[in-house]
Amino acid sequence: MARIPRHIGIIPDGNRRWAVARGLPKKAGYESGLLPGLEVLRLCTNIGVKEVTTYGFTQDNTKRTKEQRRAFQKACIDGVEMLKLEDACLLVVGDSNSPMFPQELRPYTKRTKFGTGKIKVNFLVNYDWQWDLRPLFAQPKSTPQSGNVNTQIRSSDVSRIDLIIRWGGRRRLSGFMPVQSVYSDIYIVDDYWPDFKPEHFFAALDWYDKQDITLGG
Repeated sequence: MARIPRHIGIIPDGNRRWAVARGLPKKAGYESGLLPGLEVLRLCTNIGVKEVTTYGFTQDNTKRTKEQRRAFQKACIDGVEMLKLEDACLLVVGDSNSPMFPQELRPYTKRTKFGTGKIKVNFLVNYDWQWDLRPLFAQPKSTPQSGNVNTQIRSSDVSRIDLIIRWGGRRRLSGFMPVQSVYSDIYIVDDYWPDFKPEHFFAALDWYDKQDITLGG
């Protein structure tokens, strides 16, 4: 591949549909998404990706049943525990003042280094795009420097995303980092997230390598 994305966004969708298709309760799909997440992280690290951003859960997701909420909150906590064994630099981004935010993850709302901290990982937990952008409407406008995001948004430590890969077949961003994704290429995998295969990842990279990047020019 001639071009490796500097920053990849991951939308790991289809967990509940995967569980239902196997006759399992919907909550069973969340834990099944942990190992795919770890595998994607290692693939990104190995090929030289510098930053990865992935959805944990959104504020819209908290409208689900209490049983499901507890399951995806626990999966997020378990995912961070797994990440501690990797060479990563973690930032959890989301409304930590909400009771929906797992308190175990509060320490990681400041970037935290694990091992050598080789790759930046941004984990969106109880995230909402309106929550992210709200400070823009409360303060005077500023102009970001080229290549950076506006320092007034809550996710300002997250850089622009080059490639977004979404599993589960849906063709939408679902509020995923609206500022950072402004020029992202978007690749859709029809398989559900728990059915992750490395081939999905490499097919996305191959597709990205063939895209014409003009940024409007």
